[in-house]
Amino acid sequence: MNVIIIMLDSLRPDHLGCYGNPWIDTPNIDDFSRECLIFDRAYSEGLPTLPVRTALFTGRYTLMRRGWQRLEPSDKPIAEVLWDAGYDTALISDTYHMHKPSMAYERGFNYVKWIRGQESDPYIIDENIKVDLSKWSTKNYLTDFDRMVFTQYLKNIHFWTSEEDHFIAQVVKEGIKWLKGQVDNAHKDRLFLWLDSFDPHEPWDPPFEYYEKYAVEYDGLPIIHPSTGGKRGGFIENFTIDEVRHIRAQYAGEVSLVDKWIGIFFENLKNLGIWEDSLIILLSDHGEPLGEHGIIRKVRPWPYEELSRIVLMIKPPKELGVKPGRVKAFVQTVDIAPTIIDMLEIKGERSRWTINLESEGISLYPLIMKEDNLVRGYAISGHYGRSWSIHSEEYSLYIWPGQMTPYTFGTNYIKEQEKMNPELYKLDRSYTPPRPDRWEIGDQPEVRNIYEEEHEIAKQLELDLRRVLTNIL
Repeated sequence: MNVIIIMLDSLRPDHLGCYGNPWIDTPNIDDFSRECLIFDRAYSEGLPTLPVRTALFTGRYTLMRRGWQRLEPSDKPIAEVLWDAGYDTALISDTYHMHKPSMAYERGFNYVKWIRGQESDPYIIDENIKVDLSKWSTKNYLTDFDRMVFTQYLKNIHFWTSEEDHFIAQVVKEGIKWLKGQVDNAHKDRLFLWLDSFDPHEPWDPPFEYYEKYAVEYDGLPIIHPSTGGKRGGFIENFTIDEVRHIRAQYAGEVSLVDKWIGIFFENLKNLGIWEDSLIILLSDHGEPLGEHGIIRKVRPWPYEELSRIVLMIKPPKELGVKPGRVKAFVQTVDIAPTIIDMLEIKGERSRWTINLESEGISLYPLIMKEDNLVRGYAISGHYGRSWSIHSEEYSLYIWPGQMTPYTFGTNYIKEQEKMNPELYKLDRSYTPPRPDRWEIGDQPEVRNIYEEEHEIAKQLELDLRRVLTNIL
């Protein structure tokens, strides 16, 4: 059996057709979903990018222990476990935060390929390359730091000439190249590929034909990387409604671009003859605020539904005979690694050098095999030292633990005075965002804070949340 993980950064479930969106153009992921178990209640526990990957790699909770940081030497990532069990392991990614010095997310992979240039990656450093910021809205850079980030990104893409230069295309092509090399050398089994795409993460700059699918009436300069710096960056109050709709259209276009290239990847898996024998997991690390709760981009440490709920689809190998369908059970990112180990039947000591997963997650194998239908009664999510939340079938509760640590991503300005009181929302699980041109302030799955009205419900949810958090201290 092969294992292929496809990570799509910042992909919201409600921006996929298979998750109920009626207007988005995602035919390839939708087709894939028809062979999958689709998890409707999957959440990331510790946010954002790097804590999520730590939980995915190790199967261990991060929320109460660590935030944005490297893998620790004591961690036992799944790639090391599979490498030790005889799997040929590969990491192909453009997620440059994983590639930063000392981060160590490449541990356990035989083959590693970093695609350079996302965000402020110091990839193109030629001082002779000039960037004309007059072509872009100043709302891409409200501070000197954001100007530096944005300028570096524009330098990194300076030589792009076609769609195939976009990062998702580069990641997919490198993934296909590695798989084809294995198959050509008669290696069609015991492959482990972690394909980690930073898209559809911002900057949202898809080719125009993808943006055009969702374009709104907008006569301003492009906003592809909404600034989060300064006292107002990252808040909807800094943008007009037309600008927010424009931003949402850019994001939707990026999602459709990603879908096209994931379709190309799937087609090649089939042509290489490894589709049916592979366990394929497609997921996102988190979602993306696009104006909901007054927030633009994920930099603000508030794990509302549009941020903490993730895409998760699992296609088991054909030999298991699993019927596709929807799964309503609450699952978390810490469950992925133990599920893979369980499905591969990697158990116990094999030699004195053996690396074993030390997971705290719950294997979803019994759920996949229809031997069980309940994993847990709710999911947790949050940012280390900044925010905690619990999501049940009907409600979501948010509490703010005194801002115990500086936020480690983006701006240093936090409206702390506005985020010290608990929030309870009745959660609309049927919510689907409208087309970008029809979006209005207040279009979101959590509309009104009812904490004071439903104090008993809030108290019980907080008790459940604190029990979980205490157990993972």
